[in-house]
This record gives sequence, C-alpha cells and structure tokens, in this order.
Amino acid sequence: MKTIAIGIGKNSNILKAVNIFEQSHNVNIKLIDSDDKLVSAILNDEIDAVVRGSLAASGAIKELKKHFPEISRATFVHGDEHEFLLTPVGIDEGSTVEDKLKIAINCGEFLKKLSKEPKIAVLADGRKGDYGRSEKISQSIDDSEKLTQLIKENTDFEVKNYYILIEQALKEDCNVIIAPDGIIGNIIFRTLILVNSWPSCGALTFGIDGIYIDTSRDQSVEGYLRSLKFAYTLANL
Repeated sequence: MKTIAIGIGKNSNILKAVNIFEQSHNVNIKLIDSDDKLVSAILNDEIDAVVRGSLAASGAIKELKKHFPEISRATFVHGDEHEFLLTPVGIDEGSTVEDKLKIAINCGEFLKKLSKEPKIAVLADGRKGDYGRSEKISQSIDDSEKLTQLIKENTDFEVKNYYILIEQALKEDCNVIIAPDGIIGNIIFRTLILVNSWPSCGALTFGIDGIYIDTSRDQSVEGYLRSLKFAYTLANL
C-alpha cells in the first residue's frame, strides 16, 4: 500500500478531496498541518509521495532548497483539450537562461518517462518585431533566442521560440510551455487554472529525491483530487 502525505490548511476542499480519494484507492493518507512536517514528509523515504494541499507552504520550499538547491516546478495541465507542463511557476524560479535550460531538460525527461515526445515552446516578453521597444523586452527576446538554441544543442527535443504568442504554442499542441520567468509563469497559471478552471494536476517538483506535488491554497475539490491521483500515479510508476 502506498503512503501519501498531504497538507491540511484553511481550505476545507482538501479534506473533501481526501475523503473521495480514499473511497476509490487502496492508499494510506497521512494528514500534515505545518511546513515543518511537510518538509519532514518529503525527506522521509517511507512516504511515497507528498502533496502540498492547502497549506501556506512558502516556507517549505525555502527549507527544501537548503537540502536541494536546484529545485524547480512545472504545473501539469491535463484535460481533454490540453495537456502540457507550464514552467517556471515559482515566482523566484527561472530568472536566468541557465535555470530555464535545466527546467526544460527536466520537463522533457519527465515526459519521456510517460512515453511522450517533448514539444517545447519558449516564450518571451514580446514579439520578435518588438525588439527595441524597451531594454527589458529586448533582453527577454535575446534570452528566449539563446534558450531555444541551447535546448537544441543540449537535447533532442523539438523546440520553437513563440516569443509572446502563447496562444499559437497551445494551438500547435506544445506540451512544455516555458514562460519568460517565474512571475509571468505564475500569472499564466492563475489565469488558466484559478480563473478559467483549466484542469491542473498540481506542480511537479524537480531537483529533489522523492515526489512532491505543489498545489495552490485556493484549489477546488476537483483540483485537489487531480493532484492526489497524479501523486498516486507517480508513486506507482
């Protein structure tokens, strides 16, 4: 029997999701009510997967980075119309081209474990023709082009620079969307998942030993249920 630890905070939707999940899965659920216990669960080899749940767990990531400094996250959007990893989604992640290259490689390797071929979309702060409109936009475009080239040189993944055209990347069924930085990635996540209710399984955490699914404090019952199912599936791979 697999053991999954899950954080319980102020959002009661997580408890409703746990009750539904336990009725249909042979699983041991361990409820956690603090950041410290969450980190301990992630570091515990006897726990097969950990889900943040509704804990306000910003402190957990800070503590984890002491053990695993290369942490990054990618939200797994999985539904009938779209299936892709959105990254970076932590507001302090993906600030350099080198960081995003590592994230791209992690995402591609994860998809290959699921027998899926990575199709990566690199995004920037503007269209290619917007170069020169501001120093920030120009730098972002330069970074996106450098990142695209580095992914081509260091992997066999399909990759294309879509600049700011995320809608085109989704239309062409890209399964990895790399935002210009974690702040923009977080805003995209909130717009798609929390505003428009696109089906997210939570954010997969790379760079750690074990399985940790990061979730929003504001998810619905269905959202938390997807995260629990995702963690359970990964624990059984």
